[in-house]
Amino acid sequence: MLLRMMDAGRGRFALAGAIIIAALVVLPVAVLAAHAWMADVGHWAHLAQFVLPQALRNTVLLLLGVGLVCAVLGTGSAWLVSAYDFPGRGVLAWALLLPLAVPTYIVAFAYLDLLHPIGPIQTALRTLLGYDSPRQFRLPDLRSLQGAIFVLGFVLYPYVYLTTRAMFLTQSASLLEAARTLGASRLQVFREVALPLARPAIAVGMSLALLETLNDIGASEFLGVQTLTVSIYTTWTTRSDLGAAAQIALSMLALVLALILLERHGRRRQRFANTQRMRPMQPHRLHGLPAAGALVLGGLPVVLGFVLPTAYLVNESVKRLNLVGSISSALLQALGNTVLVAVSATVLTVACGLMLAWAGRSLRESTRRLLPRACVRMASLGYAVPGTVLAIGLLPPLLWADRVLGQVLQYSGLLLMGSSAALVLAYAIRFLAIPAGGIEAGLLRIPPSLEQASRLLGESSGRTLWRVHLPLLKPALAASALLVFVDTMKELPATLLLRPLNFETLATWLYAEAARGTYEEGAVAALAIVLTGLLPVILLARTQASQGHH
Repeated sequence: MLLRMMDAGRGRFALAGAIIIAALVVLPVAVLAAHAWMADVGHWAHLAQFVLPQALRNTVLLLLGVGLVCAVLGTGSAWLVSAYDFPGRGVLAWALLLPLAVPTYIVAFAYLDLLHPIGPIQTALRTLLGYDSPRQFRLPDLRSLQGAIFVLGFVLYPYVYLTTRAMFLTQSASLLEAARTLGASRLQVFREVALPLARPAIAVGMSLALLETLNDIGASEFLGVQTLTVSIYTTWTTRSDLGAAAQIALSMLALVLALILLERHGRRRQRFANTQRMRPMQPHRLHGLPAAGALVLGGLPVVLGFVLPTAYLVNESVKRLNLVGSISSALLQALGNTVLVAVSATVLTVACGLMLAWAGRSLRESTRRLLPRACVRMASLGYAVPGTVLAIGLLPPLLWADRVLGQVLQYSGLLLMGSSAALVLAYAIRFLAIPAGGIEAGLLRIPPSLEQASRLLGESSGRTLWRVHLPLLKPALAASALLVFVDTMKELPATLLLRPLNFETLATWLYAEAARGTYEEGAVAALAIVLTGLLPVILLARTQASQGHH
């Protein structure tokens, strides 16, 4: 009886925390809706006539193009390394994840210089073809919708590769062998058996890639593509028009909702069950020219999405350091700001994620589960809200909080907007889904008997969490913290809108240098972000490798 009363108290505390966290996540969207409703209709008329049609058209075409590229590259490469064995396959299996380490705006930053009419690639091509100047031969301009589709597609395809390869690795070999015995070719087996079974995984991966596409601002702006995200940013920064920006943001959230429904639909269709242990398919061994062709074909996305941009950044960074002899103090300050904000946001985000996961575990057996389940789900939706939309929605409540704090503390400055606190809060809301999901999965692997034994020995709920659960959750906590840390380092849209004056991070430093056209100045910052981004990619590669061995 006493244990049940203590459990009820723990459940109420966890539920209160989950409600507060969920309210903070929903607050920006509610504020956006209120400002859009109260904004002048004339703003909407202007937007509907001059801004939204082109921005919406570009956004839809960009989503369609990037979705197609990601589906083809991600699914094709996943099948290649799952169904075939050839020299270099083991390296290629994890190397195909490397483009995830490079933010989209950095790849655009690199390719703008690499594919410049007098850049290294076009100069080499003209030399090989016997031309003397760009007037005689030049590639299509990268600053276009097609260029944005190329850049984003070759960076984001690993989302589809990850989910689809995991599906291929768990498909039963007996299904594929049965199709082969019935006379189907290997292409027919892929098209008629493996691909239909993998469609839910492809839909989930594509929804993640397209959400990242919607969140992008740097690559689209660098490449001259006016998307809804770019329109929101420019409307706020150039016109300081919060109502109009909120109206565009709500239009963008409609697309986000459609992508979430796509992901839910894909997951709903994933209903394959087998009570027996399935034997994984054995890859078909390739030799000679087919093996070389498979290696070249599979390596092309890695070269275009990671090797070329990274090699460019290394080369430009070395040239810059040789020229000036040291890293500038301003860049070191930006690095310090980035690490400080990322560490603060990581601690807050993981703590909130632990609270949400603990609430779900504490109330799992409750007969009134609707409220806690809704809170956990709402609190995890921040990842689906683009950074620009989140920042615009947070501006009014943060400014109101600053006014209240100023009156209470008799302080004339901005405590939240004038410091990095606003950034930390935005990052926590944006990336809360990462630790919430990872820690929840870790808690599910801990037997309830361990907790029951601790409670029977007289330990309180808090000490049980501290002494039993947290030690067992160390892998999940470490993985979640690493992913959040790297994502906060790379985040650009929210940082551009919420950073205080004279506060630069590596991402905003690079954005400013690229906007000025001083690419060599931004290469060092970009390389630092890429090297940091390699950490979670290595973690993902090791995780997938262990899944492949099992």
